Amino acid sequence: MGVEVTVEGLTKHFGSQAIWRDVSLTLPAGEISVMLGPSGTGKSVFLKTLVGLLKPDQGSIWIQGQDLTTLRERQLYEVRKLFGVLFQDGALFGSMNLFDNIAFPLREHTKKPESQVRDIVMEKIELVGLQGAEGKLPGEISGGMRKRAGLARALVLDPEILLIDEPDSGLDPVRTSYINQLFIDLNAQIDATFLIVTHDINTARTVPDNIGLLYHKHLAMFGPREMLLSSEEPVVRQFLNAQTVGPIGMSEEKDATELAAESGMELPPLPPIALQLGTSDGRPRQGEKEPGAWCRENGVTPPPGSFASSHAGVPGVSRATGTAPEPVGA
Repeated sequence: MGVEVTVEGLTKHFGSQAIWRDVSLTLPAGEISVMLGPSGTGKSVFLKTLVGLLKPDQGSIWIQGQDLTTLRERQLYEVRKLFGVLFQDGALFGSMNLFDNIAFPLREHTKKPESQVRDIVMEKIELVGLQGAEGKLPGEISGGMRKRAGLARALVLDPEILLIDEPDSGLDPVRTSYINQLFIDLNAQIDATFLIVTHDINTARTVPDNIGLLYHKHLAMFGPREMLLSSEEPVVRQFLNAQTVGPIGMSEEKDATELAAESGMELPPLPPIALQLGTSDGRPRQGEKEPGAWCRENGVTPPPGSFASSHAGVPGVSRATGTAPEPVGA
């Protein structure tokens, strides 16, 4: 079962450079959250701060009644056992085969006998679909397989919080779709709290229960997926819909001249909100909500055609019922 993570007023500088200021949010227990933002906004720094690898200048990170920012090294070491981390490139040891890479945390942090280590490693290898590849070196497999091996290693200590840094980096769209489905299925099986940092808009639109956006040294918005996908907030709307019109420019923020040139331009309509990706076997997830529920509860009319799909059994269709709901706002 995942645990809730509450961040209050988190601020981080490197020297005189502010990375982000006064970030506050709550990652709901057992749900999948995604953190977005233009390149260089400190998303990876945020992950490293959450797990205690970097210390914030101000603020608190509350997990199970403990503020990680005030813990001593021994206490922090214990809390870190709640975390599993998948780094951008998998961070595998090049001289070890996949089995030994995945077994490394068990051998390093537990006193389990080798027979038990093997059982756990093979279970995680099967979970991520790498059966038969355990004897290969990282250099002998594809980027997608390295990501899955890194994920298996992040899972061997049965974490309650899973931090995932740009899982789509270096992957083609097909492999990205496979790994997105894997995250959905894993969340249903282990009920861990997921936080995924990504630039992939399709991932952000179809995978998470919650979305956050870091921009210009602050958290622009964080909340349920439907809230952000129906938002008229300029920076949120621009980023989530991959539009050129808006405050984000090539150097993160547009200057006054660029913004003036866009004055009076009509924004393209918001695209329909897609159905959230369902589990492969139809089992429900803890964070799964009925399509359109947030919009109805908050009196928001979603873009026309939202939550529609031509048939079940494809990415984005709720597999819990095997059918797609009627379009909302059509």
